[in-house]
Amino acid sequence: MPQNDDVRFTSSSLKIPLNPPKPSPFNFPFRSQIAKTRNSLAQLVDSVKTRPEFKQFNFSRFWDRLAESTHSAFPSRDRRSASSIGRSSLLCSASLSLTRSAESAQSEDKKRERLLFIPKSALLCSASLALTRAADESSSSQKGLNPSRSDEERVLISEVLVRNKDGEELERKDLEMEALQALKASRDNSALTVREVQEDVHRIIYSGYFQSCIPVAMDTRDGIRLVFQVEPNQEFQGLVCDGANVLPAKFLEDAFRDGYGKVINLRRLDEAITSINNWYSERGFFALVSDVEIFSGGILRLQVSEAEVNNISIRFLDRKTGEPTTGKTKPETILRQLTTKKGQVYSILQAKRDVDTVLTMGIMEDVSIIPQPAGDTGKVDMVMNVVERPNGGFSAGGGISSGITSGPLSGLIGSFAYSHRNVFGRSQKLNISLERGQIDSIFRINYTDPWIEGDDKRTSRTIMVQNSRTPGTLVHGVQRADGNLTIGRVTAGIEFSQPIRPKWSGTSGLFFQHAGVYDEKGFPVIKDHLGSPLTASGKIHDDMLLAKFESVYTGSGDHGSSMFAVSMEQGLPVLSEWLSFNRVNARARKGVEIGPARLLLSLSGGHVVGNFPPHEAFAIGGTNSVRGYEEGDVGSGRSYAVGSGEMSFPMLGPVEGVFFADYGTDLGSGPTVLGDPAGARWKPGSGYGYGFGIRVDSPLGPLRLEYAFNDKHAKRFHFGVGHRN
Repeated sequence: MPQNDDVRFTSSSLKIPLNPPKPSPFNFPFRSQIAKTRNSLAQLVDSVKTRPEFKQFNFSRFWDRLAESTHSAFPSRDRRSASSIGRSSLLCSASLSLTRSAESAQSEDKKRERLLFIPKSALLCSASLALTRAADESSSSQKGLNPSRSDEERVLISEVLVRNKDGEELERKDLEMEALQALKASRDNSALTVREVQEDVHRIIYSGYFQSCIPVAMDTRDGIRLVFQVEPNQEFQGLVCDGANVLPAKFLEDAFRDGYGKVINLRRLDEAITSINNWYSERGFFALVSDVEIFSGGILRLQVSEAEVNNISIRFLDRKTGEPTTGKTKPETILRQLTTKKGQVYSILQAKRDVDTVLTMGIMEDVSIIPQPAGDTGKVDMVMNVVERPNGGFSAGGGISSGITSGPLSGLIGSFAYSHRNVFGRSQKLNISLERGQIDSIFRINYTDPWIEGDDKRTSRTIMVQNSRTPGTLVHGVQRADGNLTIGRVTAGIEFSQPIRPKWSGTSGLFFQHAGVYDEKGFPVIKDHLGSPLTASGKIHDDMLLAKFESVYTGSGDHGSSMFAVSMEQGLPVLSEWLSFNRVNARARKGVEIGPARLLLSLSGGHVVGNFPPHEAFAIGGTNSVRGYEEGDVGSGRSYAVGSGEMSFPMLGPVEGVFFADYGTDLGSGPTVLGDPAGARWKPGSGYGYGFGIRVDSPLGPLRLEYAFNDKHAKRFHFGVGHRN
């Protein structure tokens, strides 16, 4: 048996001329060309001689019915009576006809067989059985024959054989067995009707191994012998595939590998073609096998038609009327977001991803794509309809800060913001916001370009300036004499981010920070009421230049999906008084479905090396850390690790129930922080908590109400908005 490696696979961009399509988004020129099935006749030779024991049977009715039941290509002739059968030549014919295009009819001199297939359908074929006889034999056909009666009349067949077209035994016995197994009615010593013979001819053809089948009736001394003369298909010796630009050669090789060196089976060939069309369909490609040819020598040629993208255009629609209008967004800002490009094979799935990408820009209210035929080129024009959102405006809101645990308005903050999401029509975003609480205050200006012009890596750039006041209780606790401390930071910097690979993104930036500690009256302080230092430099402010690097993996984007993030900040001592330290932080999350419930496991940890202010230590405990403890009450250190497990389950509508358990530790690093703020306040350094709660979906995000117990037998309610960090 020849080796499979000898199969020849080629691919080229040759395109065949195609008929003009109808004006429909899904009616493309490469659709299946189906010609009308036609029946041709080949003569069945050998005659049935008169035998004494059969003279009582009305052969004229049987053979006349045989002739009438087929579509003969010959003009009708007179019929003679049954007594003349011995002197006549009864000629029957059967043929296989496959659908053909008009072009193929003009290339008969190539001596090839051309087969056209429809996706997801059986091979179109037909077999016909016809009888021809001398001209004077047809005269009796007009004398009161009853077609319904003669159709039921049977002829006794003594023997059924399968031979080649020359009447000789087939060289391959396996093909003979295939033909015999395909027969249903035709058996030795069986009485057959014309219809049953016709049906068995069809069954042999439908087996797929034969290109023609002619039933021959021969009279022998033992009775009538029925011989099915068949012509097998050629052996498969090679494959040529044209036009398959996106179809992997490995897929083609696997689809036809098992047939190499074997007789071509048209049914198996149809299955292989269907698998190719399914491959395109599953990936959303507008493509299919449009033509199949079998050349002499057993070479198959597949013609694949793939609809390439001819042009991509953006059409802006009015939000109210839906009519075309002039948009504020520059078309190139939208076009560069698309992964579909000119010259690519059009894919519905890829177009859907492009729609989602444009929607995530945040400047469009509605996006849709309509593919249209590009004339008679066999290509596609892609029209994207977009409806723009209002560019920006003012907003106000509120929230909760986790750093404040006492006071009549503990944790409540209000916010006021102005945003413009499409500056200069390039999807650039400007945000100016102010958040104010009992102690917290943050004033922030952000300017973001989501894709720097001229960059092919989809790099975004953010410039930010921020002035913030946050409570220092997470590390330093409540001051007994001077009240609570606040940490003031003025930060300015630039940050770049880009996708590294699917589901991975990378961020790098450079920031300058001017930070200090203030008492309740707003005066800077350098020591707390215990005499411990509050700044690393010993001055009222610490200055630092930070280089930041971060890499994030996200699964499906859902909160319960897998996530991993690792970040590093390096203090650069450009000036001698600027701080130098290195901080590494990592977070991981994994969600597991258990029936209707979901188990969410999370782990985070970090470490700091170098000289850093105490308020930059890792604080452990609280709503987003170890529940059952107040904010920062477990400890604060150079290192930390926190693990959490949650089991959530649906209850009623948007309400979910949850059981949880948390554990956190500073890994014994609390005393290494400047001034040991954790040890001075008798924080344990490690602890765990557990409890239960409910969550309610809301426009602000999940509202979380939880009741927790800790290892010190304390109980505490926790309330939060949004998912845990």
